[in-house]
Formats: sequence, structure tokens, C-alpha cells
Amino acid sequence: MSENKVNKNTESRKKGKKKILPKILIALAAVVLLLIVGYIVYTAHMHYDIEPHESYNVADLGENVAYSDVFYTNDISPEGLWKAYEALGATPSGNVAIKLSTGEAGNPNHLDPQLIKELVQSVDGTIVECNTAYSGSQRMETEMHLQVAKDHGFTEIADVDILDRDGYMVIPVDGGRNLKENWVGKNLENYDYVITLTHFKGHPMAGFGGAMKNISIGFGSSQGKVRIHSGGKLKKPTITLAALTTNQDIFTESMAEAAKSVYDYMGHGERIIFINVMNNMSVDCDCVSTPAAVDMADIGIFASLDPVALDQACIDQVFAAQDGGSLQERILSKNGLHILKHAQEIGLGNRAYKLISLDY
Repeated sequence: MSENKVNKNTESRKKGKKKILPKILIALAAVVLLLIVGYIVYTAHMHYDIEPHESYNVADLGENVAYSDVFYTNDISPEGLWKAYEALGATPSGNVAIKLSTGEAGNPNHLDPQLIKELVQSVDGTIVECNTAYSGSQRMETEMHLQVAKDHGFTEIADVDILDRDGYMVIPVDGGRNLKENWVGKNLENYDYVITLTHFKGHPMAGFGGAMKNISIGFGSSQGKVRIHSGGKLKKPTITLAALTTNQDIFTESMAEAAKSVYDYMGHGERIIFINVMNNMSVDCDCVSTPAAVDMADIGIFASLDPVALDQACIDQVFAAQDGGSLQERILSKNGLHILKHAQEIGLGNRAYKLISLDY
């Protein structure tokens, strides 16, 4: 064979390898991508401990179980809210904090100030919040946060206190698997009683936002929020979530543990009550500036001394609703039900509840 032919064959083989190599790399990249997607899907569903249609209402479980009372009314009005509040037999005294979410700028789904005005003013309450810890939020700094609260009508009905305006304080977590301490807004120490008013809805990270999220992430200072999201891995203060990732179950467990620390701090539940309002429900949280459209009918107002029972009752309402499909999917895709299981395990409350109607 001549030298020219040999050179041509060699060049041909080299060209062939050059053509094949990119195809191999593309195929390998596709396999890796499929494995990553498969892992994400698997981990998102691997811990389901109950079927989505299963209820923890004693009407289904039978009376021979330990349970907590959850009161409800279909009347979403100032009068309905007052009925729910009165049913709890609360006797707040001293400085009363009204814990709610002021809602991100542009989000219309937050609690209506006119809905809560009568109750807030009847107890001479101060609306309390903490700054956020995610980029793009207009509530990361105190003055901007107060402006959002004003724009949303909250400053018209009561004073608003951003609890971490002067930093955070450390409170212990009793029995936590991931957290041993919780960094809450420092000004919490100025309050004797807490009324938790929560707009129940979906959430892009936790699956849903209820009473437990309101007193965990909600009471966390900017640094404390990051600590919860990191599952306790954060050791030094920072206010960015961007570099932090953790297992989804560890995140929801950390929320439950942070919630328990606040519950214990308020006299082991003696000086805190919980009310959830199920209206304007989107799959997205009030912390999202442009949330997905509301696609569920309003349900009512629910109240309890037990935040776990309260959130469980609201979850059961979502899964019983004919139009609850998108919110159900959001909750399940984030394994949001895991927070209920862990909260009960660490003694925050009881998943079993008795639903008591106030509409009579």
C-alpha cells in the first residue's frame, strides 16, 4: 500500500473518531441528566408515610385516641374570625404580638387587614414579622419591609414591629434532631403573648405554609431563616440562602424543631394560640411576588391551641376538596407532610384532632 493511501486511511480514522466522540459525550450527558432527574423525583417521593386521602380526624379514627380540638367556621369575616378566637378561650395579657406574614410586594393573597382589624385592636396587639433572607425580596431590610407592610394596609390597623431590626436572640430547641438552638428576632423578648394569624396556602419549598411555618421561618431572624434552611449546618450568621442546600426532609424537620422552640418559649404553649385562614389559596406562598393563580374555593377559618392538629386539619381539607389538585400536588412533590410527622414525634402537638363546627 502506498504511503499516500496509508495517510488517507489514518486521516479518515481520525475524522471518524472526531465525529463519534461528540456523540458519545452527548449520550453520556443524557444518561447523567436522566440519573439526576430520576434521583430528584425519587427523593421527592421516597418518604410518604400516609396516603394523601387519609384523614387524622377522630371522626375517621374513632374516639379512643388522644386528640386535640380544632374549631372551624365557614364564615370568613371579622365576625367569623372573632368566633374562632373566642372558641379557644384565650386570655392574652401584657404586650400581645400578632404574628402574620405581611406578604411580598406585589402579592395580593396575604391576609386582608380589614378581616383581622377588629381582633387585633381588641387585644391592643402589635403586628410582628422578621426580615426575609432571599434575593429579590423587598422585605430583606427593615425600612423596606415596613414600607411593604404600609402598602398592604397593615400599618393602618396597628403598629408593626420587625422583630430582628436589632438582630437576633438564641432560644433552645428541646429534643431537636437537627437544631439545638434557634435564632429568632430579638424583639420577641418584649412580648408576653402571641396570637398567630396564618394565611394557609402552598409554598414552593416547604409544600405548604401553615401555623408551624409561621412560627418557625416566620419568627426566624434573617440569619435564623438560613439556619433552618441549612438544617442547623450554618454556624455563623449570614443572610443569603443562595449557597445553602439540604435534604428536603431535614429542612421540614428543622422547621418543626424551630416551631417547637417558639412554642416552648411561650410557656410551653400557655401564651400562644393559632388561627389559620383558608382563603385565596395558591400553590405559592405570600412570600412570592408573582404567585400562581388562586384555583381553590375559600374554605373557612380554623383555630386550635395545637399547631400540629391545626395544620393537619387544614391539610385534610385540601385533600378533601374537589378543586384541590394543584395544591395537593405541590404538597406531595415537596413531601410537605413530613413536617406533621416529625412535629408529633418531638412533642410539638398531636396529628389526631376533633373538628368542632362553630356554625350553629
